[in-house]
Amino acid sequence: MSENILRLKTPDRDESSESSRELRGHFFEILQHSRVSALYQPIVDFKKQNIFGYESLIRGPSDSPLHNPVMLFDAARREGRLTDLDLLCRKTGIRGFKERRLGGKLFLNATPQGLLEPQHRSGLTLEFLHEIGLTPENVVIEITEQYPLTDFTFMDHALEHYREMGFEIAIDDLGAGYSGLRRWSELRPEYVKIDRHFIQNIHEDAIKQSFV
Repeated sequence: MSENILRLKTPDRDESSESSRELRGHFFEILQHSRVSALYQPIVDFKKQNIFGYESLIRGPSDSPLHNPVMLFDAARREGRLTDLDLLCRKTGIRGFKERRLGGKLFLNATPQGLLEPQHRSGLTLEFLHEIGLTPENVVIEITEQYPLTDFTFMDHALEHYREMGFEIAIDDLGAGYSGLRRWSELRPEYVKIDRHFIQNIHEDAIKQSFV
């Protein structure tokens, strides 16, 4: 008696290693040659009917497997280079904001895990702002929570690090992520970005209205 067995082909170890090496090569080429670009998403003040500011959204090269920012920052985390990528992204966002004369507040994403890396040095964003001719009052540091971080004492120190230099603070996607409402209640940011789930069809949902 015979039976047919369907075997699914999975990448062997050599193929996986080759793929990892290729991604590493792409990442370090991006870092070395500053191959990131910024898109600017307007933030609208509905009461005043004007644009309050812009969020800088970073992308890798369009021809790279690291074009997606999630994959790009995953690569930086694996290589222990979050600090370097964060700084590059901030410089790119600040420079483009100034060159386009966009005005209002500039929201810059920041990964708090980068502050834990040994090569982190305080004050580099501030130095670059002064070189460009902007002040911290023009900038909001938006804390992203792409990776689990439950050390709220560290997060509090990270926020004080920015506030002492004159920056305001925003947190991303309130109502989602790893720490949710506790993050908002303990960190007391000046701005919050509410997760889309709570905004979608809010006019039909009393619970969502209460939450917001």
